[in-house]
Amino acid sequence: MKTKVTIPFMLAGILFTVCLVVSNLLETKVIQLGFVTATAGLILFPVSYIINDCIVEVWGYARARMIIWTGFGVNFFVVGLTQLAIMMPAAPYWEGEEAFNFIFGLTPRIVAASLCAFLVGSFLNAYIMSRMKVLSHGKYFSMRAIVSTLAGESADSLIFFPVAFGGIIAADNLAILILTQILLKSLYEVIVLPFTVRIVSYLKRFDESDAYDRRISFNPFKFK
Repeated sequence: MKTKVTIPFMLAGILFTVCLVVSNLLETKVIQLGFVTATAGLILFPVSYIINDCIVEVWGYARARMIIWTGFGVNFFVVGLTQLAIMMPAAPYWEGEEAFNFIFGLTPRIVAASLCAFLVGSFLNAYIMSRMKVLSHGKYFSMRAIVSTLAGESADSLIFFPVAFGGIIAADNLAILILTQILLKSLYEVIVLPFTVRIVSYLKRFDESDAYDRRISFNPFKFK
C-alpha cells in the first residue's frame, strides 16, 4: 500500500470531516417526514459512514483511523469555537442572539453524547469492514458495506440518543426515534450502494490501492 497522501484520499478525508461537522449542527432539529420522526442530521450523517467504508476498502483501517480522529478533533474544535462565540457579547442592534444561542448552545451532555457515539460507531464500522474484507478475500463489498454500516449506525444511535435525550424524551418515543434512525440510515446506505461501488472501483484504479489489513493493530488509540 502506498504511504503517500494522494489527492483522492485527501478529498475523502475533507468530505468526511465536513459531513460530520454539518450533520452535528443539523442534529439540533427534529423533523417529521410523514409519520416518521428523525433528526435533520439524517440528511448528511450517513454519508460519513459511506466515506468510511470507501477509505477502509481502498486505503485500509490505519488510514481510516487517522481520518476518524481528525474528524473528532475538528468537531471538538468547532464546538469550542461556537461556545466561545456564545460567551462573547452581542452587538446591541443584533436581533439574532436568542436563535444563535439556541442552535449552537449545545449542552455538555449532547456534546459528550455526540462525540462518544461518533467514535464508537465509526471505529466499529471500520473494524467490521476491514475484518470482513480479509475473511472474504476482498469479495462481497456490497454485503460488507451494509453489515458494517448497520453495526456502526446502530452503535451510534444506541449511544447518542439515550445519553443526549434520556429523561427529556419519553422512553417509548426515544426507542422509536433510535429504531427509526438506525433503519433510515441503513436504508440510505442500500439506496446509494450502486454509486458507492462505482466510486470504490474508480478509487482503486486511480490510486492503484486495494488494502488488506492482515498484520495491523486495530487499537483505535494507536496513532503511529
